[in-house]
Amino acid sequence: MKYSVVVVDDHTLLSQAIEGMVNTFDKFKVLYTCKNGGEVKEKFKSSPRNIPDIVLVDVNMPVMNGIETTEWIVANYPDVHVLALSVEDADGTILKMLKAGAIGYLLKDTQKEVLEKALLEIMENGFYHTRNVTNLLLDSVSGKGNRNQVNFKENEIKFMRLACSELTYKEIAERMFLSPKTIDGYRDSLFTKLDVRNRVGLVMYAIKNKIYTP
Repeated sequence: MKYSVVVVDDHTLLSQAIEGMVNTFDKFKVLYTCKNGGEVKEKFKSSPRNIPDIVLVDVNMPVMNGIETTEWIVANYPDVHVLALSVEDADGTILKMLKAGAIGYLLKDTQKEVLEKALLEIMENGFYHTRNVTNLLLDSVSGKGNRNQVNFKENEIKFMRLACSELTYKEIAERMFLSPKTIDGYRDSLFTKLDVRNRVGLVMYAIKNKIYTP
């Protein structure tokens, strides 16, 4: 069974090229393409069969741009992973997409092998970051933390530190000698406590507040 992908880009030829590339990957297939976030909303609402595992979304689009699209998907379909794929390389734009809920950011000149690796890691680990994006995240959270404002259980601290690694949630459960369901509970509880939307936000918080030191 292949993971499903939706491509959102207002440039038809480029969208078709990305679709063709993704369809050559062993574990992925493109369900359909959209020209903007408005079309995504219509598709998602029309049928449960239109809900993919991953959405590849451009940033600059008419009607509903990538940031707005990402925020809508994360708010209404939190199990869908959003990966930004854009020509925009400005730090501010990248951070806005990540804060909106994207679990990764790739430039459109990315090699085919890197895109496939990113999609696989997203499904296995919940996020994917290039070295440049990782450095950007570290720079953005280099200020003083506010850990004392939130009370954590000992296992929540352990979970956060392990979540900053490349371990999958299943592997974290094994490392902590807990069930995957219990780990899911820690994850959801921390997302609520810290007001973050995904694992990326959790990692950013842990680094900023010295819970995890790279």
